[in-house]
Amino acid sequence: MELVAASDLADTVAGTHPSEFVHKRPPTMGRVPKVTRADAVAAVRNPLAFIAERWTPTPRTVRRAALAALVMSVLIVVTGGAVRLTGSGLGCPTWPKCTDDSLTATSAMGFHGAIEFGNRMLTYVLCAAVGWAIIAARSEKPYRRGLTRLGWAQFWVVMSNAILGGIVVLVGLNPYTVAAHFVATSALIAVATVMWHRTREGDGTPRPLVGKSVQQLVWFLVAASVLLILVGTVVTGAGPHAGDSSEVERMPLDWETVSKVHAVLAWIVVSLTFALWFVLKAVDAPKGTLARTRELFLILLAQGVIGYVQYFTDLPEVLVGLHMFGSALVWIAVLRVLLSLRERAEVVADVPGPSSEATLTRA
Repeated sequence: MELVAASDLADTVAGTHPSEFVHKRPPTMGRVPKVTRADAVAAVRNPLAFIAERWTPTPRTVRRAALAALVMSVLIVVTGGAVRLTGSGLGCPTWPKCTDDSLTATSAMGFHGAIEFGNRMLTYVLCAAVGWAIIAARSEKPYRRGLTRLGWAQFWVVMSNAILGGIVVLVGLNPYTVAAHFVATSALIAVATVMWHRTREGDGTPRPLVGKSVQQLVWFLVAASVLLILVGTVVTGAGPHAGDSSEVERMPLDWETVSKVHAVLAWIVVSLTFALWFVLKAVDAPKGTLARTRELFLILLAQGVIGYVQYFTDLPEVLVGLHMFGSALVWIAVLRVLLSLRERAEVVADVPGPSSEATLTRA
């Protein structure tokens, strides 16, 4: 009977027009589930948990989201430098509005207003990138609390720095507030770099890949790099690029003397990096750590060339902007050297194996 039924079915299919057969096939797609009132309430109360229940990003997506946040944190440094170097720091003379009567820049404000307002708008793009990183980290399975917290740390740094940027405008580009604004952005880059690195490693206990003496040398390198960045902000605060064409307060320091101190610190960082390279070669360190150190050394050389050229050519705006971009790359490279000194394995949940009694029973 089954053979006959199968034959009849084959004859029926053979005698049916293909289009009719397609239309008679049962639907293969299910209905789109309706969003209930409870779903809507849950989405409003905790949107991140609501999204995480319905979306699981791939590890590659999470890495890209973290990288996007890092790229935007560097780009905000470049555009902030453009505001300063074009004298557009007070292109929007007030905050949070651009003028007392307008939220946006007006045509009467010209080029400087457009530059300053454009930099303000880019902050929203940065927020979007950080938000994507938070959502991707929160939705990854299994849930990684530490990674999500790094995303939220970036968000709060961005919010704090946006307020600080408003204070910079309200106090007429006071050089100390401008320096604090740049330092806060460097902190944002640091957190974004750590998050990007953490997306490529597990949540296990960190295991050092080098000895304690090498770790101490790298920490000296990190400390020198932080001091280099801080003195760099002083060079900017005492230098000729005040950020606006009007009379702007400058730090009461000799600019050339501070520049020479900055150069000495740069040579210290280069020397520490060079020494670290030889130490790593001597102790047969992992290839990843050697590669990160080599990258840092090359970036430092390029940054040093730009620094000396801009010093002897009376600080042209283009080179100063490149130097600011290079400082962000140096900071990222230093942090990557530090993070390469350890490894963290994936945390694997323990799955209980079969008991001995059950094994004997099956045998």
